[in-house]
Amino acid sequence: MASSAVAATVTTDRADASTVLGSTRKTEPSEALVTGWRHSAAEEQTVTVRWPAAHGFYDRPDGTYSPLLFSESVRQAAAVVSHTVFDIPLTHRLGWEYLVTQVDPAALAGTGRGATVELRLRHTDIVRRRAGSIHLTTLATASRDGVELGTARLRYSALPPAIYDRLRGSHADARQAFARALPPAPALPPASVGRTREQDVVLATGLIPYHWRLRTDTAHRVLFDHPHDHVPGMVLLEAASQAAHACAAPGGPTVPVGFDARFYRYVELDQPCWITATTADRGPCGRSIRIDGHQGDALAFRITTESVTR
Repeated sequence: MASSAVAATVTTDRADASTVLGSTRKTEPSEALVTGWRHSAAEEQTVTVRWPAAHGFYDRPDGTYSPLLFSESVRQAAAVVSHTVFDIPLTHRLGWEYLVTQVDPAALAGTGRGATVELRLRHTDIVRRRAGSIHLTTLATASRDGVELGTARLRYSALPPAIYDRLRGSHADARQAFARALPPAPALPPASVGRTREQDVVLATGLIPYHWRLRTDTAHRVLFDHPHDHVPGMVLLEAASQAAHACAAPGGPTVPVGFDARFYRYVELDQPCWITATTADRGPCGRSIRIDGHQGDALAFRITTESVTR
């Protein structure tokens, strides 16, 4: 558990940048957003992240930041705190149970100078089990340059290698899983999903309207910057964002600023995953859209998005 004492700010420098990089679960230094953290109260931390002037992937065509850059910031901040504050070993495997986020679209404006974001983290429902697994919930509130940005609630687990390998079985080895990954299917037109480059599209044509195949390109330098044994949660969030954009009416809400994501099963790289989008009245368009991901005969994830018009 975290110490109840309030500590001084801990910031990254040349000596410990590699430690922070490993804690974020990224291998490319430019993708590590966390620059420092401090205890702000007992069991609470403030994590500082730096958004670049231009990211390349988490930018929107209109020059604003993608709401998923906030989600990635929360993911990295929770990972760093789990290792540095809760002493969860880096060998443990982190997995999401759910992630709920809401972002103020006005706080996503690009300035060409980058932005400093502070995330205030509080942790609840911490369960440590005898075999070494840990389950916890992280509550986050964020501000950008002093302006409120958004909120998040993340429930996740950390499993030791013995438990994770037993759970994943033949899929546990990430390099073998990468080698077995299906080749990426032909991408949808980038503009139809709010993208400008084909390489950033994670949806392929499906069998019927508002039905797509998940497109996983393991050579993507941001979404897959190191081998994974399954499709990462950030890829599934991106798929939901693109699906919401694809099924919006002309002139309708196309920017998902709210995500309620529930993860039920690992999405495997060597099997197709099919994605459908519906609204509450089963129609194709609307502010709130439910995106379901099925693999085999099972529901693997469900993400409800709330969109606004840009």
